[in-house]
Amino acid sequence: MAAVSDAQLPHEEPAGSMEGSADNLAPAEVEAVIFDLGNVLITWDPQPAIARAVGAQQAALFLADEEFDFMAWNHLQDAGRSWDAGEAAALTSHPHWELAIRAYRSNYVESLVGAIEDSVQIVRELHAAGVPLYALTNWSEELFPVALERFDFLRLFEDIVVSGQEGVAKPDAEIFEILRERIGHSLDHCIFIDDSRPNIEAAGEAGLDAILFTDTGHLREDLAVRGLPLAPA
Repeated sequence: MAAVSDAQLPHEEPAGSMEGSADNLAPAEVEAVIFDLGNVLITWDPQPAIARAVGAQQAALFLADEEFDFMAWNHLQDAGRSWDAGEAAALTSHPHWELAIRAYRSNYVESLVGAIEDSVQIVRELHAAGVPLYALTNWSEELFPVALERFDFLRLFEDIVVSGQEGVAKPDAEIFEILRERIGHSLDHCIFIDDSRPNIEAAGEAGLDAILFTDTGHLREDLAVRGLPLAPA
C-alpha cells in the first residue's frame, strides 16, 4: 500500500487523475467493484508506529533513508516474506536502524490511522444496492488480521485477496490472475480502484476498468458516470 507521508517516502508514485472522456465512461454493466484498502479505505502511515519508539524526527529520517528504502522493504513482507525474516535481513544490512526497524511491527496498530469514512460510505452504498464487492490489497499476511479486527466494514466484501497470503503483490500480473480466479469470471466488466499508478496500469493490462484514487469526491463521480447507484457528491 502507498503511505500517507509521501514527502518522507521518495519512492512512492504521486497520485493523479486518470479520468477518461465521457464517451469512454458511458454506463455499462458492472459485474464487480474491487477496492484497494490502504489509503483508499484505510489511512495508512508508518511514521506514527515508528515514532512511538524513536521519536518523530528519527522516524522521519528513517523513512527518508533512500539506502534503506522502507517502502521496498515493506513490499517484500506484503509479497509473502515473514516479518521475522524481513527484520533479520534489515538488521543485518542496517544495524544502526535497529530501534526503528523493530518499532514498525511492534507498534503496527498506530500505522492504521483510521477509516476514510467518505470512501467507506461509497462501499456501504454499493453493498446496499447489491453490487458485488471485492478487495485486492498489498498487505502482509501476519499484520492483516489487525485490520480485520478493527474495521467492521471489511465484512461487506465478498472476498479479500491479500498479497501476503498469496505470495505475490501488486503490480505483478499474477495477482490479477488470482483475483480473476477468486471472482470466478473475466475482469472485463469489473472496476478496480487503487491509489498507486503502477497498480492501476497493471490492472488495466489485466482487463479491469481501473480508476486512480485521488480523493473520495472524484471517486464518487467516477463511479456514478459508470452507472453505479450512488448518491450525488
